[in-house]
Amino acid sequence: MQAARPPHANADHPAVPKERVGVLLANLGTPDNYDYWSMRRYLGEFLSDRRVIDYSPWLWQPLLQLVILSKRPFSSGAAYKSIWNEEAGESPLMTITKAQTAKMEAVLKARYGDDVMVDYCMRYGNPSTQSKVAAMTKAGCTRILFFPLYPQYAGATSATACDAFFAALGKEKWQPIARVVEPYFDRPDYIEALAQSIERAYAAASKRPDILICSYHGLPIRYLMEGDPYHCQCQKTTRLLKERLGWDDTRIMTTFQSKFGPEEWLQPYTVEEVARQAEAGNKTIAVCAPAFSADCIETLEEINEEIRESFEAAGGEDFTYIPCLNDDDAHIDALSNAVQENLKGWLD
Repeated sequence: MQAARPPHANADHPAVPKERVGVLLANLGTPDNYDYWSMRRYLGEFLSDRRVIDYSPWLWQPLLQLVILSKRPFSSGAAYKSIWNEEAGESPLMTITKAQTAKMEAVLKARYGDDVMVDYCMRYGNPSTQSKVAAMTKAGCTRILFFPLYPQYAGATSATACDAFFAALGKEKWQPIARVVEPYFDRPDYIEALAQSIERAYAAASKRPDILICSYHGLPIRYLMEGDPYHCQCQKTTRLLKERLGWDDTRIMTTFQSKFGPEEWLQPYTVEEVARQAEAGNKTIAVCAPAFSADCIETLEEINEEIRESFEAAGGEDFTYIPCLNDDDAHIDALSNAVQENLKGWLD
């Protein structure tokens, strides 16, 4: 949108773009590629975040820089390579986030026209939160609605995304007014979108699963004890999904994946629970990942490969991974409804 000198301003006044409202979607992040140095840069940024790993830097950083980042980029790079979108030259998370943004932009443009600018950023890697805030400010966004795409709040996800957003605002000469969309773990339209995806997957399955495993990304139990609401919000999402589906407790359960480090994490662990289910006679299971707004390394590689292997090694026969909601229309409806509610007073 072309900038212009404000009315009644002096002739030497700089041009100012027309005021707009920015909607900035934020996801976790992705490496630029799966080679060693791309993975090392990405993992170094991610694992240096004190919201993610809160050990003393004096103890953690030597271990991270000298040991973990010497070895893990190889294994993580191999995992990313197995799911990489080679045609687009990017990770599936990037591809899906772009699709979500395009659909969100179409919905909001249809309602608000050029008064709204929609874009996305990543907490780690590119495009950075700071670069997108700067671009929105330059484009005339005097207000920005920031939307961390995490259904459930956790300090290691939602909070660190907001940290990056507020730090980016702090670098702007003309700082936009800001709002943050709250976690949407219990929104009826989000639960409905989840339920519809489960129903479609069950209808397409050759055998009806004995149980649905709702696998959420894990956190150390210590975080729960220190006040993080993530565990409770995950449990509520599963309960609301169960109620919407009309199921009893024997057909659905909550588990946690991606344990890292020596601490005890939220349990039961998905990788162990699927094996236990197989040994208990539940040979047909389905797994969904309600904590992820888009399929990524934790779902496409960890769930659909590692966790599947654990199930089959224990005697399981039929494993169905139910994809994340991604850019499904019902999901976009839920996200855009949350955005429009938060834009009230700014654009209505």
